Amino acid sequence: MSGTDPVEDVVGTIARSAIEIRQGLVGRRGEADEENPTGDRQAEADVWADELLAERLTAIDGVAEYASEERSEIVDGGDERLHVAVDPLDGSSNLKSNNTMGTVFGIYDEPLPAPGTSLVASGWILYGPITTMAYARDGTVTKYELTGGERAVVEEDVTLPEDPFVYGFGGRVPEWTDDFTAFAREIESDPSNKLRYGGAMIGDVNQVLTYGGIFAYPALEGSPRGKLRLQFEGNPIAYLVETAGGRSSDGDQSILEVEPEDLHDRVPVHVGNAAWIDRLEDALA
Repeated sequence: MSGTDPVEDVVGTIARSAIEIRQGLVGRRGEADEENPTGDRQAEADVWADELLAERLTAIDGVAEYASEERSEIVDGGDERLHVAVDPLDGSSNLKSNNTMGTVFGIYDEPLPAPGTSLVASGWILYGPITTMAYARDGTVTKYELTGGERAVVEEDVTLPEDPFVYGFGGRVPEWTDDFTAFAREIESDPSNKLRYGGAMIGDVNQVLTYGGIFAYPALEGSPRGKLRLQFEGNPIAYLVETAGGRSSDGDQSILEVEPEDLHDRVPVHVGNAAWIDRLEDALA
């Protein structure tokens, strides 16, 4: 596959594949007999979506590498330009109960693992009642509806609303640190704030992009780096939220400034309106 803009080729391929991935979930709701590189039990759909995206994205002229949360090794695309990191099916544990899932992608211009500062674009697909995509590139976030392999613009120049009110916090509450627990209780104590947490990160973060607020999967007492993966989740989400005028933080600094050591590094993820992330960092200081 070739085109004048390899970034757009990658995004277009992911958008078109998303329709097929959604349809292909039917009959693939069981567990595979495998775990991914960080020890999570894989669903049949995880493996299938990963293989589909790997084949299609590495066929694009301009793609040097394909990396996925579902595989330990990077796939060589044979070029030297773009390095694509994907979570093919975020929230696949929701398959059994038929709840929200998504696909997350980051397009880097440096070999993986790479810091978020080397992202040139990122986005997510949300498999909700409608299949939508949020996509950040060149300082702008755009929302699309995906139907029949086509993208229809829903909103351009997307920014987080100025009056935030939704929040979603991951991890088992008994494993939260005392400082994060105090921050969470402060947010919860305001009756105008609304809990939005569905067990699929993309659904929860999309609530923040739509209504304003904060999503966090923080450091835990037994997992000081949290659960989410820097390359496949933390960086792409941080890039999009920051492009939309929000902030990201690992508890101390922008997630985009975190230097990776391994392809499957984890990172505490906190994203949302700048004022709420500022309050979070003050609480964790």
